Amino acid sequence: MTVAPVDYLLTRRSSKFVQAPGPDESQLAQILQAAMSAPDHGRLQPWRFALIRGQGIARLADLAISGIKAAGLPLAPEKEANTRRWLDRVPLLIAIACKLDHANTKIPEQERMLAVGAAVMNMLNAAHMLGYGAFWSTGLGSYVDEVTEALGFDALDYRFMGYLAIGTPVQAPGPAQRPDFHQFVTEWTGA
Repeated sequence: MTVAPVDYLLTRRSSKFVQAPGPDESQLAQILQAAMSAPDHGRLQPWRFALIRGQGIARLADLAISGIKAAGLPLAPEKEANTRRWLDRVPLLIAIACKLDHANTKIPEQERMLAVGAAVMNMLNAAHMLGYGAFWSTGLGSYVDEVTEALGFDALDYRFMGYLAIGTPVQAPGPAQRPDFHQFVTEWTGA
């Protein structure tokens, strides 16, 4: 049975709980190349990604947890334990950042961030179309400079935007409960 492309969009769900196997190198290349098709005012290509795999994920967990604590942010022991359990199974994390261009004053920063968000949405869709689950998380010290700088994204030149966890869903997700689009649409006639 052939699946219509729009059906992939309508059935995509976030899958936080993923496990190995993750995408192979060819599939990962497709996922990352899908990001390059995002709308991008001014062709600034503001998206930046860092791949985190294997032992790098455990090291990131250690760094993030220690950075959160050092920043004086609350982190309950059960939240720390749950985060570590979650990450123990994740085969691939992709750190996401928006490259700022301080010399370009024509295109506002929010448009660059929108381009990165569109790139990530393309990655989420590509992962889904390849049969993987994915989850965009802004946890793991996303707002702790020590963590984002360790990933190569200093606060002066980048806006850090979180991580994509990609792998095989631990459980097949049930059907998505989506709102009816009519609740969010009006028609403007100018009259």
